Amino acid sequence: MSNVSESRWHTLPLAEQMANIGSEVGRAAKWQDKDPARFNGAVARALELIDLTLEDSRWHSRLPELGRFKEFFCDAVLGGHEYGTTLSSLENYLLPFMNVTARKYSLQ
Repeated sequence: MSNVSESRWHTLPLAEQMANIGSEVGRAAKWQDKDPARFNGAVARALELIDLTLEDSRWHSRLPELGRFKEFFCDAVLGGHEYGTTLSSLENYLLPFMNVTARKYSLQ
């Protein structure tokens, strides 16, 4: 993992985990249809972070929601044919997590 170790990931609050996922979703959206290598890298990183979040035992009660998010993310990456999901719609879903986390770190 490049930015955060797996053990550190499991110490982050859910909002921070989702904010980090949101950063990768944003990168994927930025590079979609522009730079396949960067797009694929962001997608791989987002999936890695989603999987780490799914493995985090603290969120056991949220597994259905987190699993559904992964399903929607994969749908968006593959063109939105199943649910009509887009990366920008997922960015909008993740924006509140990103804002809360940004506010937290700007106050420190």
